Amino acid sequence: MKLPEPIFTGKVSVEQAILNRRSVRFYEDQALTIEQVSQLLWAAQGKTADWGGRTVPSAGATYPLEIYLVVGNVQGIDAGVYHYLGQTHELVKLSVGDKRKELANAAWGQKYIELAPVNIVIAIKYERTTGRYGNRGMRYADNEVGHCGQNIHLQAEALGLGTVVIGAFQDSLVMSALGIKEEPAYIMPVGKKKD
Repeated sequence: MKLPEPIFTGKVSVEQAILNRRSVRFYEDQALTIEQVSQLLWAAQGKTADWGGRTVPSAGATYPLEIYLVVGNVQGIDAGVYHYLGQTHELVKLSVGDKRKELANAAWGQKYIELAPVNIVIAIKYERTTGRYGNRGMRYADNEVGHCGQNIHLQAEALGLGTVVIGAFQDSLVMSALGIKEEPAYIMPVGKKKD
């Protein structure tokens, strides 16, 4: 599924997004739009240069991260699990049906995972980076996860949405819920902030 083109000029400055960024765990029962999801995914791993450069720095341009989207309530995207392809800005459907409850259970029942309209899961394929840098590449890949998570946080803030970084989960259960082989690093539920 080809996503709408991301926008490159927003209404919120980077400084304002940094100032207002907070961890948000409670969301309105309201669907996200496909345009909002498109923008969030582009911020996470979108292409920014003809040669393949992306929105986050990567040691040696090895790009070990894989981005997965767990959809529950998005206008224009059916519930299911999707793999984001940053180079072509599209989603590939991996499974059908709402997996948010299963994902929340993998994270020891953290309810906001189940209640958020979407969850972005950042996973790592370490061998892409360790193949070049040896064991030190694990640190480089972990650093990249932080860059990606912050981009998602700031983009969410710029869109008037909220998110939180979740690292407390059982890796094998997350992998099973999503049907993936890469190691999950972050779960980031995203939704409209609840007042």
